[in-house]
Amino acid sequence: MSATEPQAGAEPLFSIEKLYLKDMSLEVPNAPQVFLEAGNPQLEVQIRNEAAQFAEALFEVVVTVTVTARAGEKTVFLAEAAQAGIFSVRGVPPADLDPLLGIGCPTILYPYAREAISDLVTRAGFPPVVLQPISFEQVYLQHRQRAAGGPEPQAGTAS
Repeated sequence: MSATEPQAGAEPLFSIEKLYLKDMSLEVPNAPQVFLEAGNPQLEVQIRNEAAQFAEALFEVVVTVTVTARAGEKTVFLAEAAQAGIFSVRGVPPADLDPLLGIGCPTILYPYAREAISDLVTRAGFPPVVLQPISFEQVYLQHRQRAAGGPEPQAGTAS
């Protein structure tokens, strides 16, 4: 029996075992000159998440946020944070596992990734980047729609 298959009479169990910053990087390729230039750079934000089972009833979920700031053709900075978590999942029906790992877990991790990016950019000498909240449910539905080959739902969230 798999760790995620429900047992007769067993209640589904879900818990956070560990939250951690798996990877973080920052590049300021045009320093120090970039600090002398005026203007507000354009921000490009990419968010992706992935999940993998690595042991009996244990899953690692990673939300990676990449922020690229550009002023014209110049890159002002590139900041990336991969916020991860280890989640224990037992007795969850297979049909509910994918949404749990694709919606529930990233929703838990994203605020930590937002904080890591803001802190990293501030430590680099730039104003903080305040990332907007996103709906991982909408992102999940968009990915499922794409995988099914259908039209993408209309939404303003990042993927």
